[in-house]
Amino acid sequence: MRAVAVNAFGADPQLMELPQPEPGPGEVLVRLAAAGLNPVDWKLADGMFGEAVHAKFPLVLGADGAGEVVALGSGVRRFTVGDPVFGQFQRPDRGGGSYAEFAVAKEDAIALAARSVTYATSAAVPTAGMTAYNLVEETRIGDGRQVLIVGATGGVGTFVTQIAAGRGAEVIATARPAKAELMRTLGAAETVDHTAGSLADQVLASHPDGVDVLIDMTSDAAGFVELTRTVRDGGVAVSLIGSADADVLTEHNLRGFNFVNRPSPQLLEILAGHLDAGRLTVLVGLEVPLEEAPGALAASRTGRAQGKTVLAI
Repeated sequence: MRAVAVNAFGADPQLMELPQPEPGPGEVLVRLAAAGLNPVDWKLADGMFGEAVHAKFPLVLGADGAGEVVALGSGVRRFTVGDPVFGQFQRPDRGGGSYAEFAVAKEDAIALAARSVTYATSAAVPTAGMTAYNLVEETRIGDGRQVLIVGATGGVGTFVTQIAAGRGAEVIATARPAKAELMRTLGAAETVDHTAGSLADQVLASHPDGVDVLIDMTSDAAGFVELTRTVRDGGVAVSLIGSADADVLTEHNLRGFNFVNRPSPQLLEILAGHLDAGRLTVLVGLEVPLEEAPGALAASRTGRAQGKTVLAI
């Protein structure tokens, strides 16, 4: 089968011909139609997770994917051959991932795909969508809460904006002027141009009492502390990149944490339901064939990729 993989951490991703994997007990073999690209894919290829990841090489890249079940391992009860599914396929210890014509997933890492959207759309959802849903749950965002989302125009940010707004929250999204109208169509009540001076000062100028929740996907430790000025006394501040310091948050009388995602098949089912009900818009910025994955990963590294990139397989 065709797959995009690396032969070692730090090696350039390349298109390879590899053996088709076989499902073991509790596993499902899927013929993939599309794979979603996430920054974690190139970070894994670079070996940025160190000894926390034990990999078998060649290592096929890619976590997110969507396609059709073609074979079942023993003990699988949730799926049958022919089912359309989506979910997470990265298995570093097995050398497996979603940038391939076929991939094996654990039964509890996938769910039935939404019927109303394409495989390409479904493939763009799993990691970013589950992260966003968990963020909204864990920060208890609901009706009337004011939420500042920093990094709102990215994959996770666009999903958080929609889910939070759908629960009645007032979303303040960071966005350059060119993206402001888009964020409003996704549910943001207000946008702030993070390139036009101090973001904290801009937010406090329009919300002098502060916001209830800060979700920060981009700031380093110093930047995160600066943005906690925007959160009211007793509010919540969360970092997605490990910038939150528990002692500092306590000093400022804030609750908060460094977010760690907890994926589940139940979350995937919820997201599929949102897609079918028209409550979730997926912004696929670029769809390219599998063989162009190395170039798409390079574009992702620059941080300038627009919307989600999906590989057509």
